[in-house]
Amino acid sequence: MKLFLKEHYFLIAIQTLQFFVMLLVYWLDGYQNMRPALYAVFLGFFFLGGYLVYHYCTRRKFYQRLSQPIATLDESVQKIEQAPISEALEQLLKSQYKHYRHELKALELGQKEQLTFMEQWVHQMKTPLSVIELTAQNLDEPESSSIREETERIKTGLYTILYMARLRVIEEDFQVKAVNLTDMIHEVNQHNKRFYIRNKVYPKLELQDIFVESDEKWLFFMLSQLINNAVKYSSGKSQSIIISTYEKNAEAVLEVTDFGIGIPAQDQKRVFAPFFTGENGRQHRESTGMGLYVTKTAADYLGHRLELESEEGKGTTIRMIFTSTQNLTSM
Repeated sequence: MKLFLKEHYFLIAIQTLQFFVMLLVYWLDGYQNMRPALYAVFLGFFFLGGYLVYHYCTRRKFYQRLSQPIATLDESVQKIEQAPISEALEQLLKSQYKHYRHELKALELGQKEQLTFMEQWVHQMKTPLSVIELTAQNLDEPESSSIREETERIKTGLYTILYMARLRVIEEDFQVKAVNLTDMIHEVNQHNKRFYIRNKVYPKLELQDIFVESDEKWLFFMLSQLINNAVKYSSGKSQSIIISTYEKNAEAVLEVTDFGIGIPAQDQKRVFAPFFTGENGRQHRESTGMGLYVTKTAADYLGHRLELESEEGKGTTIRMIFTSTQNLTSM
């Protein structure tokens, strides 16, 4: 109704002004008997009101459709009335909808091609990196360690890029199943063995045998990111981090604690934002600000929660919490 009145208020105003001018002309001409004129004005308003009522009743669904938000795109092209304005709008919406779908498919195709290219590129880079690592084994120290250190950094960067690309289509790239957290932690530690040695920071394990529902591949990546950050920001300040698993309120908790430089209070609310490096990132220039963002986004999608506690100069604790329905051990 509001939209209908907004559309016709100018017509009502013009008609009212017209009737007023007509009465004024009669009065200025000396016509004193105003009853016929008033009756004519009444008839004019009556027919105007009848027209507006008929116009609203025959197009009520059309105005309701314009006034209410649509839930799906298909609703925007549903046919309602046979009125010329409705049919013209319907044809316009169908044309826009068709154009939108065409552009959307083109964008989806472009994203898939980009993801395929990035995956192939990352896998292609593995071969020369493996060759470099094998070559480095035949070199003397410290050249061999320096080369392996750089190749590890390249690998970490490549995998971060790959998972950033996969994040766009994560719904097509995950498989939830039972995962043993202890086995997962041992696997990640084995993968990061050289990283621990190079930074002289070593993990202390406080583990319970807990099974959770998650995606094994994404969980490996998320835990690797948490450990990578803990070791990187502990290097030179502490020689250990603590990786623990336990149950609390029927929920499973995977906790990574370091005793490094900590996170300034003003940065703690933004550490999961994309490309945010903060004060610590300025000191460690290799930081991209994407690791924790990808970790948080993937955890949210999988239904896991991340909690962060940190005190500048004393260290940081990050917990990955699996809900009671994901904690298979408590069932």
